[in-house]
Amino acid sequence: MMSRREQILAALAAVLAGQLAAPVRRNEVLPEKVPAAGLVILRDGEPGEPDITLNPRAEFYAHRVELEVYVPRDPSGGGEAALDQLLGAIGAALRVDETLGGLAENLTPSAPETGALALEGAPPMLTARIIVTIEYLVSDPLTA
Repeated sequence: MMSRREQILAALAAVLAGQLAAPVRRNEVLPEKVPAAGLVILRDGEPGEPDITLNPRAEFYAHRVELEVYVPRDPSGGGEAALDQLLGAIGAALRVDETLGGLAENLTPSAPETGALALEGAPPMLTARIIVTIEYLVSDPLTA
């Protein structure tokens, strides 16, 4: 049986993969080449310290996962519109089911941090980083 944390991360990856034209990978290494449609990497992130309630004991997490977004930079120096379009699609995908089928209480994305990246021997790419806070309640953080 999967833990609630793993169920949530798998559901988030599935929602993104089902809604985006760009491939979605989980915990992948930094890409050397990005597909024309872009690439989204879901990093499992940090659940942080829970708020604990007693009787019955429950732990409330505000788990911070990271979405790394990559699009190829045009040879002419463009690509910002493609990155903006992919970020908009991610926002729409996250709003489809903010409870991930009842697994979570809420999903809250941050504003993206954008930049450019050049790796030796690879074409340049534009990047964005989005933190998605997933709030959920469990009775046991290892099994529930």
